Amino acid sequence: KKDWGTAEHRCGTHRFAGVSSTPIVGLSPALLSVLDTAKRVAKTTAPVLITGESGTGKELIAQFIHEQSQRKGKPFVKVNLGGISTTLFESEMFGHKKGSFTDAKNDRTGRFELAEGGTIFLDEIGELEPSCQVKLLRVLQDQTYEVLGDSVTRRANVRMVCATNADLRQIVQESTFREDLFYRINLINLHLPPLRERREDIPLLVEHFLREACLVNNVPVV
Repeated sequence: KKDWGTAEHRCGTHRFAGVSSTPIVGLSPALLSVLDTAKRVAKTTAPVLITGESGTGKELIAQFIHEQSQRKGKPFVKVNLGGISTTLFESEMFGHKKGSFTDAKNDRTGRFELAEGGTIFLDEIGELEPSCQVKLLRVLQDQTYEVLGDSVTRRANVRMVCATNADLRQIVQESTFREDLFYRINLINLHLPPLRERREDIPLLVEHFLREACLVNNVPVV
């Protein structure tokens, strides 16, 4: 943990190894505990479920896991499941062949194929419709999928990291989320605490965003 508490991090500009998007800023024990666990589980191939309220940095943790894993250098593909309709789910995730349905005018490469060898980040998995959950479960169970319009079964060499701001256990009890899928994706759980539970990080975040604003507006950093 002390390795991450550098002067660069304290001034709000530190980026964890391999993370090139928005920095993960903070030195609170709660955040460092999550990062420590994430770094350790990154070396495995196990599915990871990241939970936490909106805005806590779930996507950053997913990318951190990818960059710390043996799949670093391979694709990191982000998918917002809340923005994919049930009718387009198979086409988006597994791809389709030309002519496989009315509007399929060209071949389409699915997200799993794009992520081959790397990591696929499935955000808002709690919003996935039950009919789509079955299709995703197959990929987790057998590591296989089929492109729409193609009878050839393909193997998926992809690390799956999911995220949600919903209480999946509650959704399972309400029978709107499959219990078997929940236990498949929840092999390793990382919970990101909200900022109100790590108030000591607020000054670091304020300084970080102030510096970013100064750089964007080309004004001196005080």
